[in-house]
Amino acid sequence: MNTQNRLVLSLGTNQGDKKVNLNKAIDLIHKEVGTVISISSLYEFPAWGFESEPFFNCAILVHTLLSPQQVIANTLAIEKELGRIRTKQTGYAARIIDIDILAYNEAIVNEANLTIPHPLMQERRFVLQPLVDLQLDWVHPILKKNSVQLLRDCLDETTFQHVGTLTSKLENHPLKQLNFVAIEGNIGAGKTTLTHRIAEDFNAKSIFEGFADNPFLPKFYQDASRYAFPLEMSFLADRYAQLSDDLAQFDLFKEFIIADYYIFKSLIFAQITLEEDEFRLYQQVFDIMYKETPKPDLYVFLYQNTDRLLENIHKRGRSYESDISGQYLDQVTKGYFNFMKTLPTEKVLLIDISDLDFVANQADYIYILNQIEKKLGTVDS
Repeated sequence: MNTQNRLVLSLGTNQGDKKVNLNKAIDLIHKEVGTVISISSLYEFPAWGFESEPFFNCAILVHTLLSPQQVIANTLAIEKELGRIRTKQTGYAARIIDIDILAYNEAIVNEANLTIPHPLMQERRFVLQPLVDLQLDWVHPILKKNSVQLLRDCLDETTFQHVGTLTSKLENHPLKQLNFVAIEGNIGAGKTTLTHRIAEDFNAKSIFEGFADNPFLPKFYQDASRYAFPLEMSFLADRYAQLSDDLAQFDLFKEFIIADYYIFKSLIFAQITLEEDEFRLYQQVFDIMYKETPKPDLYVFLYQNTDRLLENIHKRGRSYESDISGQYLDQVTKGYFNFMKTLPTEKVLLIDISDLDFVANQADYIYILNQIEKKLGTVDS
């Protein structure tokens, strides 16, 4: 499970429709660099170091899985796509868009084409004023000052004015209006990775299944007939306790709760692994627990074809999963499909991700967020 990096970018423009330029740049960053989490207020500053039209400036916080070198390559490509032409002439010049990396976590980078933190940021009010707006807990790793302290100590007394605001894609996303979202999928579909990423981006409370801690799991893969019943009962008890405890705390969290499973998966897997008489007993216990468990406001199922699932399982290399067969995965998928038929259609979203990679490709992740948004009824199809 990859943890995202916290990237801070400074944006400026002084040609054409400046607000449109910034919105286009932010949209492309959101699709090609990382998820735009927040945007500062928009400020107008005079051109720095040369005579020209005043600039519109802002700063944005981005969550990204890219390396610093990948970030600089992608932001330069975005500048070029928006019409910026870089020349070899020295000094400053008017530009349709300027994207600078201010910070990447608390990293210090000194390479031929890239210096992080930006070496002149502490001298420029047009950088620091928007940065303060983001209200980050970031500290300059060299100067050992936060953004407020950097602005306080900045000698640049350039006058400026507030000229508006820009809205991030996540700010009005309908996910924020929900209480409980379940992300489900077959073994190897990537539900935990997606849950973790959405939780980070939306500042949501996350619930992750502790399957690796189940003492019966390795035993089950060695002797399924002997350990199937204690394994499934153990999973059911753990899932019920975890969901009941965490979902009882809705009001304590700023955002929604998102889980990488829902308790009904217990019945799906038990029906496959247990003998008929064991399953009847199991279902009696399950039915009692299921009635008392809060139901998701949105149930997202990540579908991948069986070949892709097997490929993903092989890549992650868990020894106890090495003997999982395509036939078993097909049974699991069928069980999920049958379950989804019992849910209200407005609360179920099936997304085919067989040809997507929402870790390697930011656009694929944004596609998933857009599918959720469409399902919740705020985006035209």
